[in-house]
Amino acid sequence: MSGGTVRVENVKATRELIMTAAERLFAERGVYAVSNRQISLAAGQGNTAAVSYHFGTRNGLVRAIAHKHTEQIEQVTRRLLAEIGDSWELRDWVSCLVCALPQYLAGQGSPTWYARFCAQVMVDPVLHEVVVDETITSPAQWQVLEGVHRCLPDLPVAVRAERTAMTRHICLSMCAEYEHVLADGSALPGTGWRSVSIGLVDAIVGLWQAPVTDGA
Repeated sequence: MSGGTVRVENVKATRELIMTAAERLFAERGVYAVSNRQISLAAGQGNTAAVSYHFGTRNGLVRAIAHKHTEQIEQVTRRLLAEIGDSWELRDWVSCLVCALPQYLAGQGSPTWYARFCAQVMVDPVLHEVVVDETITSPAQWQVLEGVHRCLPDLPVAVRAERTAMTRHICLSMCAEYEHVLADGSALPGTGWRSVSIGLVDAIVGLWQAPVTDGA
């Protein structure tokens, strides 16, 4: 292995350590309660400027973390899409919309921090846009939303946008909540990511089929 290749691999490994440490600390403490120095130390980096060196700004670090997970969640979504084919059943499309995240988290073992990381980030106006931008640019996500809209052709455009945002917030909040109870060992017996997914699908199907009040 050449010296240049070794250096590239070392940089990649260092970036991964920093992202993992930052994701956990942001999830547990909040984005602005954690300094770059704390992240560097948690990642085992002697250079406390390592975060700035590898990611530039806090936005750059958050985007890198979100992008890493989004790429993997995209693969889960594509598998779910392949399973439903050209279905015209709303529940099938909602399942693709809401189940990718819990299925992905279930496959990561425990503890995980990504749902709680997103929940913390989403309350900040600027960082919120960073995560949403990473999510909505996913081709599979667009395909799923088009399937949902095809099942509900009479739903006004503004209501579609509103219910898409509601879906995102509900799913993220519930996944963050369950991620938390798994981490502290307070999950009820018999529960799991599968039961979280089923409950979310039931609720979100109802949300999309809810009547639209005149003037809304």
